[in-house]
Amino acid sequence: MDIAMTLPTMLPHGRDEVLRWCRGIDEGPWSSLAVPERITYTSHSLTVQLAAAAALTERVRLWTTIVILPSHNAVRMAKDLASVDRLSAGRLTVGIGVGGREQDYRAVGAPFERRWQRMDDQVATMRSIWAGEPPAPDLEPVGPPPIQAGGPPLVAGAMGPMATARAARWAAGVDDGSAVAAPDPDTLRDVAERVRGAWRDAGRTDRPHLSTSLWYALGTDAESRLRTYAFDYLKVFGEQIGEAVAENVTAYTPEALRKAVDTVREAGFDELFLVPTTADPDELERTREALES
Repeated sequence: MDIAMTLPTMLPHGRDEVLRWCRGIDEGPWSSLAVPERITYTSHSLTVQLAAAAALTERVRLWTTIVILPSHNAVRMAKDLASVDRLSAGRLTVGIGVGGREQDYRAVGAPFERRWQRMDDQVATMRSIWAGEPPAPDLEPVGPPPIQAGGPPLVAGAMGPMATARAARWAAGVDDGSAVAAPDPDTLRDVAERVRGAWRDAGRTDRPHLSTSLWYALGTDAESRLRTYAFDYLKVFGEQIGEAVAENVTAYTPEALRKAVDTVREAGFDELFLVPTTADPDELERTREALES
């Protein structure tokens, strides 16, 4: 299983932190560098941070985890992502989903209704743009063309049987969110089997790429920091939900982090995205030491 690192996109930070995180991740041993997205939060713009990462790295694959596609214009997003693909020399994978925060849609004036069907339609639109087709008969094509043939691989941020079945129609894999607070082996094995079953049911013979993310913290006040991060991130769904999840996070010691990584690996996943809960770049070295111990 590959172990990837997420930029501290959701946390307040500036130029110095971005430089150190991007360069530190690119030095390894991380397989990928991921950038998540939210609107009504302290987070940086996903496409701006991706462009910075493309310029500041040479080796790691870049991921979006995830673009809330129905809150965007598909043609504009296709152009932005193709630009990042070119800036990174073809290192981009695009995780996309519908999200669950209606306020993010409201903030940008996008409808929350029918977002699953709209996402399916947008996937087709982005692929047509990347293939060089104009967005309308009387318009010119939208550039730049991506480096990767057919455009960057698309991975679905999907949870549940219906979302997984839809993903099997167009995605290269599934980025599942069920491990983010505390990986459960039975749940993860069920997810892996459901995704592979959906691929078989869709008549596909390729193996879906399976990934998930994990919130973690190391160093001084790690437990408090991890619980605070989980609560702040989820309180948009209600403080009771935020408190319940915060009480159940586990990855705040080196031993617990290694156990969580092993749990995801043993469930058959291909890649795990670690999500730091501090913008301090020294967390990278603490993480390396914890995983190498």
